[in-house]
Order: sequence, then C-alpha cells, then structure tokens
Amino acid sequence: MSGTERSLFEKIWDSHVIRQLGSDRFLIHIDRHLLHEATSRDAFDGLRRRGLTPKSVVSTFGVVDHDPSTLPGRTATSYEPARERILAMQANCREYGVELLDVNDPRQGIVHVIAPELGLSLPGSTIVCGDSHTATSGGLGAWAWGIGTTEIERVLATQAMIQKKPRTMRVSFHGRLKPGVYAKDLILHFIGQYGIAIGGGFAVEYAGEAIRALPIEARLTICNMSIEFGARSGLIAPDETTIEYIAGRPYAPKAALWDMAVADWRRLPSDAEAQFDREIDLDCSDLKPQITWGTSPQDVIAIDEAIPDPSTAIHDRRGAMENALGYMGLQPGMRMEGLKIDFAFIGSCTNSRLSDLEVAARIIKGHKVPEHVTAFVVPGSTSVKRAAEAAGLDRVFLDAGFQWRESGCSMCQTLGGDSVPPGQRSISTTNRNFEGRQGPQARTHLASPAMVAAAAIAGHIVDTRKLPGGV
Repeated sequence: MSGTERSLFEKIWDSHVIRQLGSDRFLIHIDRHLLHEATSRDAFDGLRRRGLTPKSVVSTFGVVDHDPSTLPGRTATSYEPARERILAMQANCREYGVELLDVNDPRQGIVHVIAPELGLSLPGSTIVCGDSHTATSGGLGAWAWGIGTTEIERVLATQAMIQKKPRTMRVSFHGRLKPGVYAKDLILHFIGQYGIAIGGGFAVEYAGEAIRALPIEARLTICNMSIEFGARSGLIAPDETTIEYIAGRPYAPKAALWDMAVADWRRLPSDAEAQFDREIDLDCSDLKPQITWGTSPQDVIAIDEAIPDPSTAIHDRRGAMENALGYMGLQPGMRMEGLKIDFAFIGSCTNSRLSDLEVAARIIKGHKVPEHVTAFVVPGSTSVKRAAEAAGLDRVFLDAGFQWRESGCSMCQTLGGDSVPPGQRSISTTNRNFEGRQGPQARTHLASPAMVAAAAIAGHIVDTRKLPGGV
C-alpha cells in the first residue's frame, strides 16, 4: 500500500497490533470475545488446568444458542442430548464471572444475531467467537472472525491473539437491485461466479452502490456468507445507516463516549486511493433470485436457469458436480421451478432477523402451506421473536401452517432436535447445503427468505416474483 492511504481493514489492523512477533506474525488485541456452549467447554477446562482466569470478563459474553430445543416452552434441559453441554456452559460462566445470555434470558439468541442487536459489535472493533460465521458482524464495519477451541482458551487468558496479516480484497457490487432480489441473492451469485476458495487468505471489503443501499440487516447477511467462499472475515464500511442502527443499543457507547465513537467511526471507511491486493466488480442490475441445486454454495443458478451439465465444467469441478446431482436426485438441464419440496426453513444466523421475517410474512399472508410441506420459522433472537409477535407476524405464519419456534440455531445443522428426514428436500435460508447438513441424506436448497416463503406456500420451488405481493 502506497503513501498513507489505507483501507478499512488496514485502519482496524493498525489500531489493534500490540507488537510484531517475527516476520509475519502479530499480536492482536481483541475487543470482544463471544462464547457459546458448543465450542467453549474445552477452553474453560484448559483455563482450569492451568490455574488461569479470564483476562477481561467485561469484554467476554456467553450465550446458549446452538444446542437448545426451539420448541415453545423449552428450557435448558428440554433437549436431552444437549443437556450436559448447556449445564457446563452455565457452570463455567458462573465460575469465571462471564455474563451469560442463557436459554430463558430475554436477550438470548443466535450469537451472530444478538451481537449486532445488543451493540456488542461495533465499527472498528475486533471480535472473535468459536464459530466461523462470526464474520457476520463485519456488516457493521468490525473485523470479526471465527476461532478454534485452543484459540478460545488463549483469548480468554490474554485478550489477544497471534495472527498473520491477511491480504485485502474489495468486492464492489454495482447497480440497483430489482424487486424480488435480496442480499442473499447477491452473495450467492458472487459465490457461484467465483467459487468457494477465492477468499482464502483475504480480509474482504464489500463496496459499491448496491451495498451502500442495503439496510444493516441485509449487510449482515452479506458478511455472514464470506465464509462460504473461503474468507474468514468480510467487512462493510460504516456510514450514517450504521450509526443510526447502533444508536441506543444496550452496549453501545453513551453520552460523550458516543460522540467520540461516532467521530472515530466516520474516519474508518477506506481512503479514496487505498490499494487492495485484489479487486472484483460485479454488475447486479439484472440479477435474478438465486437458488442452489447442489451440495455447495457455489452450485447456484438464477431461478429461471437450467441446472448445468457437468460435462461442460472444468475438469476439477466435473466429478463434484456429478456427485452433487446424484445426492440431490437431479439431472443436468432440469429447471428448479416446480421442484417439489418437503421442508421450508426460515432461520439461522444468515436470515432470521426481523426484516427477513417481514419479507416472508408479506408473501405468506393469506395462504396455506400444503399438507406435504413442513414449514418452520425460528427467529434469530428472543428480541426478534418479541418484535415479530408485537407486529402480528407470528399469527401470519401460524395461520399459514408454519411452526413458530423459540430462537436458536435449529435446523441449520440438525441442532436442538430439529432436522430434515433422510431423502426429503428442504428449501432453507441457511448458509450451507453440504451433504447431511440438515440431516442424514437430507437435500437442501439455499435461497432468500422471499424464495423460501414462496416455495412453502406453493409446495414447490417457485420464482417469488411471480406471486402476488411476492417481491
């Protein structure tokens, strides 16, 4: 990078380096450490063996989100297979003084939903959690990434991490989205065009007029799926939309600190002449709703396109495409429209926020789910659930035949007892469609909340733009 012009990532990096350790390793200060029950237990055990305590409990927050049942009236022990892990999380947080957003806490929810919602995620901050989709908080201009259990233990003990400096990539989405096209379609299209490995080793900044026009919850969706093309983190520069979103949230700065923070956040966007190691530009003016056909997020097409023929693919993709078609029970040249579904799932850290539920409810209102379809709505947080209920969205879903659940990770990865039976076909707002992701031999198609809602009431995959009110 030449001169003093720096990117958003460079500015965050420079302000968090404690010291350089050798030629390519740096000690980085961590502003916020988020924990959940699925990956933190061994880290707490490690602290205990070494006689250590957390360096900064005020910077550390725990939540129970992966394992609990989402059935109405659930408790921490409702789902027996998760009982031990949840009880261990409760005991560890009590012992070490870590604030826990437990199953029945009114602030509980999926960690990547509640972190922005509560103001735990802030522009310019470093955020880590034992979950790859921590990148979600990059939608607020944070550098956020997932870490492993050993790293969780180290951050608990030191409030710092050793990191190699990633390269930088800027992905600019140009144009204006047409009705019926959403953030999920943007990111799926990008992954389909460039594959699942292009982001390896990069910190990715999303830019362009299409990104600037997105509300915050849609930006969180974009950054959430950075992981699906190999990046560990994705960021969107903060702007006035960001500042308005954060203002007044429980853990946001207050009074004079708020004014200081806002002044700092306004200096974070990449400088005009900042250089990136790679630049990618996409015109999304004519983008259509996207739907995956295979077992990778890159197996994606527009709703009116035919499934590609593996024989036309480059050699190293051919076998994977053939295997994916076999697993999904599909053939080259087929159209996705009209494909019968068995399950429809609206939830996960990708698309379970209030705006996602509002879009889906608008499409579903006045319709009924066919008898052969099982449809779930799992709000991303208890707060989202309360807001949706206050707006009457729960009645829309229930009247249509959806199950209205408590917040949690749920059917994203067969958690809390929620799964798709073998051989059945699901359309889902989640971020991954790997073999068995939603259940052994389950077949998953990724799409936006609008597309999932449209398919749920049609009983088959359909272009949401063709339904009354379906944009």
